[in-house]
Amino acid sequence: MDAIFPPANALLAAIELGGTKTIVAIGYDPERPIAVERFPTETPERTLGRAAALLEEWAARHGSIAGLGIGSFGPVRLDPQTPDWGCMLATPKPGWAGAEVAPFFVRRLGCPVVMDTDVNAAALAEARIGAGQGCRHIAYVTVGTGIGGGLLLNNAPHHGALHAEIGHLLPRRHPNDDFAGICPYHGDCLEGLASGPAISARLGAPLDTLRVDHPFRAILADYLAQLAMALRLSVSVERIVMGGGVLSRLDLLPEVNAAMAEKLNAYLPEAASPVVVAPALADAGLHGALMFAQGCLSPA
Repeated sequence: MDAIFPPANALLAAIELGGTKTIVAIGYDPERPIAVERFPTETPERTLGRAAALLEEWAARHGSIAGLGIGSFGPVRLDPQTPDWGCMLATPKPGWAGAEVAPFFVRRLGCPVVMDTDVNAAALAEARIGAGQGCRHIAYVTVGTGIGGGLLLNNAPHHGALHAEIGHLLPRRHPNDDFAGICPYHGDCLEGLASGPAISARLGAPLDTLRVDHPFRAILADYLAQLAMALRLSVSVERIVMGGGVLSRLDLLPEVNAAMAEKLNAYLPEAASPVVVAPALADAGLHGALMFAQGCLSPA
């Protein structure tokens, strides 16, 4: 989709559509939204309808919306030349496969709509105003309900045949781990082994029980280090911003960096530097979606 360049005083709208929660906002500046509302992600009909109603209410109060940016969980079709642009594909989230996300808002709001993944939106925001500043190539990884990753390469969100689905890479199994994994598609991919639900399933207890001396911490750090190593060696990102609900509750990044350095075993020493960092932004995906609406970068 072509980049959108509204005037400086244009009202921008953004939706961060997550597997667990949805955030809707409007504003004139991507860094400072003037209205934000959060609610649980339910069925497509209820979730998209509620988001649209909010945006219509705010538009009646503040003026017409110049553009809408959507950062969504996936997988989603991002190629605007395809008939199912802006639609969900075979997502593990029940009831969402085939949901028409972007087309719904085009019909309902009648404004230009730019859609990308939530993690690409977060990568864009962290690169411009957060923990990735000064880097032209970064990855944003979220470890929560699932494991997802966005790539910003040469300062632009990266797509391909679809978009990055790094959470479904198959890691080398840790010798002390015999957990089968919970991914309905791949069993023991990274998401099946190290996402929030996978951790709770293997522990049989809430994530809060994973104290600093728990033996699974080393296994979790190992899997996330393998992911970080794959990103460093495959697409050569300068920095990996790693966050999400799981990591926000665990001080694990020093262990991830140490495990990655050990695995690299002095191969390409610069790749082993502590490049895995915590996010600097609380709502990176939302800021990134506002940037999409503003047309700072074309997500296509």
